[in-house]
Amino acid sequence: MMERRGLGCTKLAVSRMGLGLAALGRPGYMNLGHARDMAGGTSVEAMEARAHRVMDAAWAAGVRYFDAARSYGRAEAFLASWMAARGIAPDEVVIGSKWGYTYTAGWRVDADVHEVKEHSPSVLARQSAESRAILGPHLHLYQIHSATRESGVLENREVIEGLGRLKAEGIRVGLSVTGAAQAETLRRAMEVEWDGERLFDAVQATWNVLEPSAGPALAEAHAAGMGVAVKEALANGRLTGRNDDPAFAPIVGLLRGEASRLGTSPDALAIAAVLAQPWADVVLSGAASEDQLASNLRALDVRFDEEAADRLRALAQDAGEYWSERSRLPWN
Repeated sequence: MMERRGLGCTKLAVSRMGLGLAALGRPGYMNLGHARDMAGGTSVEAMEARAHRVMDAAWAAGVRYFDAARSYGRAEAFLASWMAARGIAPDEVVIGSKWGYTYTAGWRVDADVHEVKEHSPSVLARQSAESRAILGPHLHLYQIHSATRESGVLENREVIEGLGRLKAEGIRVGLSVTGAAQAETLRRAMEVEWDGERLFDAVQATWNVLEPSAGPALAEAHAAGMGVAVKEALANGRLTGRNDDPAFAPIVGLLRGEASRLGTSPDALAIAAVLAQPWADVVLSGAASEDQLASNLRALDVRFDEEAADRLRALAQDAGEYWSERSRLPWN
């Protein structure tokens, strides 16, 4: 079995690697090569079967944390049907989901708008009811999806009260953060209280060798007892061999060289760099196939050393530049 550890002070035991369903729950996503991954068919039935196969492979490898969101198309439904078919009880797995974005693509890859963000009390009420109806007692952690300071969600008392009520009913409450100001958003979230205690139990943030700026804030959150999950360890595919952008060739070349030295693949090396962070409780794979998942999971066997850490530190980009480039990735 894969190593498991506590998700902060939540009393939830998560596997060191988890599976995020953003690329499995809908036909369009912004990962490099996603269209190629969907070549087997994008009907609801074909995608549900694919999601089940990948989740089967993850379960067999010891993955016990799965991450979904209301905006990930049918991800919650696929997850629920898989757990029901396999007879997986709530105490055998940890499920996190998120609210705040509404899926609007209508199962089309060429949609003008794939999701709409709204962090209002009414959306929280609607989407939390939807998530609970689909996932039932398997829903362990409910998170604000991509919270930012600009959205004002951390100052919205109706939202805070709504999340507090969920927490009082036994569902842990967290947030995911995004953008160049992830650290600022997280530090503000750590100050939010409900019923005399810190509201948020966990945070999900982007950290990878291109964008490590949130690291110090994540270390602070972990030290304060918050669980820490890391998303986008592969920078939406930019830190894999799929990235054929000539401007990115030096980065991919460095990854390949270091991966060769350590006897692994570039994607596993990039994920191993995240696993090496002492504050990272669980690192999400965003795999869309069994082969991708198997390659990602090799990160658990990488003997990541200080030489690799030193070389990969040179890849860090300016946070604003990183997020600007990410915003231009096409849905495919």
